[in-house]
Amino acid sequence: MSTKQGRERGRLSPAVAEVRSAVDSFCESQGIPEDALLLVAVSGGADSMALAAAARFVAEKRGLRVAAAIIDHGLQSESATVAERTAEVLRERGLDSVVVRTVEVGSEGGPEAAAREARYLELMGVSAELGASMILTGHTRNDQAESVILGLVRGSGPHSVRGMPAFDGVVGRPLLTVTRETTVAACAAEGIEPWADPHNDDPSFTRVRIRNTVLPTLENELGPGIVDSLARTAELLRDDDDALDLLASGMARSLMATSADGVSLEVDGTASKPRALRSRLIRLAAAEAFMASLSHAQTKAIDALLVDWHGQKAIDVTGGSVVRQDGRLHFRPRSEV
Repeated sequence: MSTKQGRERGRLSPAVAEVRSAVDSFCESQGIPEDALLLVAVSGGADSMALAAAARFVAEKRGLRVAAAIIDHGLQSESATVAERTAEVLRERGLDSVVVRTVEVGSEGGPEAAAREARYLELMGVSAELGASMILTGHTRNDQAESVILGLVRGSGPHSVRGMPAFDGVVGRPLLTVTRETTVAACAAEGIEPWADPHNDDPSFTRVRIRNTVLPTLENELGPGIVDSLARTAELLRDDDDALDLLASGMARSLMATSADGVSLEVDGTASKPRALRSRLIRLAAAEAFMASLSHAQTKAIDALLVDWHGQKAIDVTGGSVVRQDGRLHFRPRSEV
């Protein structure tokens, strides 16, 4: 990379410095070893292009290698051209490897979910082929705020409002402390012309409406700082949610039992716990017995077997049924019902 890139009038651009610092801090916090390969998922937009450029800089400093994967969803007439143009820019930037892949997007779950599933499946395949230590995505603080609002709209509890983790065991998100405005400025300073995806302005997508209408309205009506506040809320909630999950997992060792008939929870011991822990114990037992997630309504109905017992019959849920019998809640898979 040229020493002039990322500099304005002989000085390093603050935006470039912030993106590089975020990537460097992420690598430090994750203990990424020397010579590890990082696979950057690149769409051609400002976030992923700024990430790729910063990752290349940090990799040189830390003795790492950086590859890029460009996933063409084939949903737009010019998508192949955009993918190849993006690949050429990245090759000029000196990345160790640049891979372009085309995927077929299904329809299950809606266009956004289907494209995301196809993209991540292909990314994991490329990662395995190249032997990458992890996949990096360009999700920013703005994306985190949007995720919190989406979770609030779903109304499905802390797991949906806690946002995205910096690392989930497979995917790393080094830019969660960086705003979208910063990545745009970093690209401009680096001399990178990012691709403007038309889908990012298509109001038929819920996330686009949140980005272009909901968040600006909140900023106008409530004042600046909404993005930071929402992202900070997600971070704080994630800490509490993780702590409750850890407590529930520890309790499950004494309250939950597994047998040939399925999984069961001790009624008295489970019923004495606060609702937040009871719900987690119920979901843990269901996951163990049925390998399925419960809805809020199903979890609430099972909880009533513990704290509002008046002789209810077995409750049919995803994958099986739950019945109170002989002082225990029995989670029986469908084949055992």
